[in-house]
Amino acid sequence: MLMDLHMHERRNSADSFICLEEMVFRAREMGLDGICITDHDSMGLVEFAAEYAGKENFPIIVGVEYLSLGGDITAFGITDFPRGRIPAQEFIDMVHAQGGVCSAAHPFRNNNRGLEHKLGIVKGLDGIEAFNGSTLPEANAMALGYCQRLGIQPIGVSDCHVYEKIGRYATWLPDGIWTVEDFVAAFKEGCCYPVWYDNGRYVPCAEPVKGRAYKRVI
Repeated sequence: MLMDLHMHERRNSADSFICLEEMVFRAREMGLDGICITDHDSMGLVEFAAEYAGKENFPIIVGVEYLSLGGDITAFGITDFPRGRIPAQEFIDMVHAQGGVCSAAHPFRNNNRGLEHKLGIVKGLDGIEAFNGSTLPEANAMALGYCQRLGIQPIGVSDCHVYEKIGRYATWLPDGIWTVEDFVAAFKEGCCYPVWYDNGRYVPCAEPVKGRAYKRVI
């Protein structure tokens, strides 16, 4: 199934201009099978998203985009996160202690909020946003290079804050994801791959080579 793994909803992300209802409508229109909400330092949408997912019969997974002292990290499968800033490694360890998964968000975007070359220092990342729809191609290429060197699965996300960017990139995961537990289990399997929206359909951005190293195919 195809999911956009990094989206911002205006109720809890002050820099977003889109609501959940619009996200679901556009996601379905583009052929996505589910979405993930990762608001800035907030999981406040959990209850509403669960209710709306049931109403629409459409999977909505809520995580968080946490700004660590090292940079932004998205996390899923956790029930709590620090309200203050802690080192990236400490946050990654905290996510894993709760049974969750985490990814480096836009690591080389030119806003001083990415992990950048600290990707090669921290341990335990489950994914890296190598295809982020709100990040320049050259920055995404640098992130993909780290996926190749470190053997970490690349993911595709829109990181949308406006309607027009919804679903620009997405990620393929195995079918059957309805809950955050389903999502975490699938993500841990390491068989995800990024896709991009091209002329009305999603096509692969990268394919696996030698286990979990990746090469660019677009």
